[in-house]
Amino acid sequence: MTLFIGDDWAEDHHDIHLMDAEGTRLASRRLPEGLAGIRGFHELVAAHAQDPTEVVIGIETDRGLWVEALAAAGYEVFAVNPLAVARYRDRHQVSGAKSDAADAKLLADLVRTDRHNHRPIAGDTPEVEAIKVLARAHQNLIWSRNRNTNALRSALREYYPAALEAFASLSDRDALAILGRAPTPTDAARLSVSKIRSALKAAGRQRNLDAKALEIQTALRSDQLAAAPAVTAAFGATTRAAVAIITELNHHIADLEAELAAHFETHPDADIYLSLPGLGVILGARVLGEFGDDPNRYTTAKSRKNYAGTSPLTIASGKKRAVLARHVRNRRLYDAIDQWAFCALTNSPGARTFYDQHRAAGDLHHQALRALGNRLVGILHGCLRHHTPYSEHKAWAHRQTDSRAA
Repeated sequence: MTLFIGDDWAEDHHDIHLMDAEGTRLASRRLPEGLAGIRGFHELVAAHAQDPTEVVIGIETDRGLWVEALAAAGYEVFAVNPLAVARYRDRHQVSGAKSDAADAKLLADLVRTDRHNHRPIAGDTPEVEAIKVLARAHQNLIWSRNRNTNALRSALREYYPAALEAFASLSDRDALAILGRAPTPTDAARLSVSKIRSALKAAGRQRNLDAKALEIQTALRSDQLAAAPAVTAAFGATTRAAVAIITELNHHIADLEAELAAHFETHPDADIYLSLPGLGVILGARVLGEFGDDPNRYTTAKSRKNYAGTSPLTIASGKKRAVLARHVRNRRLYDAIDQWAFCALTNSPGARTFYDQHRAAGDLHHQALRALGNRLVGILHGCLRHHTPYSEHKAWAHRQTDSRAA
């Protein structure tokens, strides 16, 4: 007998609902998170089913120790998008009533009747899970650095505009070295060329020290509007703190890059990813981590493109028909593919021709880039499916022939 289970999870507990193939409730219980809870879950299941392969579970997440324990036990686990669950709730009632126990029953009903419209959780290896953890942490630190850099730029505009003229990038080592020593215009006026030079050298610059030091001094001493001394001193304190934060973030970003590269380069699919134009170690690791390495997760290139969010979305109703970009997508993966497509323009003649054709047809830059990313995802799928590295000729020769014929 197949057993259908809905698991509505929270931070410290799980509401469980068991039903049979007819929808009859067999049991319901609230279990704690952790080892005691998973033990109780197995005992509850064992009272109604003998074979773990006969157990189908619906839950609104695909990660975490609890989900890993369920998958390791041999249960078939469906990670259902919370938005789909909300829509399914409206299908059964319009009152708006909601409870954890009711949602557990809802999930059990969903996998009982509609599981053919959903996918079981991916069987990714621990190696690719580690790559995904590192890639996301690395990206989070970069986003955090960008937020702090933007805040620093906004503050400098208020009292120290000369610093913005002196440094193109405020997260660069040169800018951090000088702003750490001279967080106010008054401090900058006292900086000699030799002091600037020593600061740049201590930060790691090796070339053009004298010329760069003179250039920075000239920019910092240029005539600018000045804020009140008290305001300048206050902003100087915030700048000193921001510089310290960004410097520390740079160190941790570099450490995570090294760790991420070490994990990625040992993965069996790393050579295939690195063979594709525009993909380096860090970007390749992001794409691999988000796609995963389960060979059965994406049955076709189209399903991989749909998950990436690069394939167009068709909306047709009556006489209206529109082809739009997908906005419900894996944001991290889409960002990585967008960067990948942009980098491929200078590394692949075929990619450049493909992009130029879309631009000539009237597409905007990002539209053409999205189309190129969609094409590259399809190429990646073929390479992984056949376990072969990228070939420029195989990837683009047929399109070049078609364009000549046209």
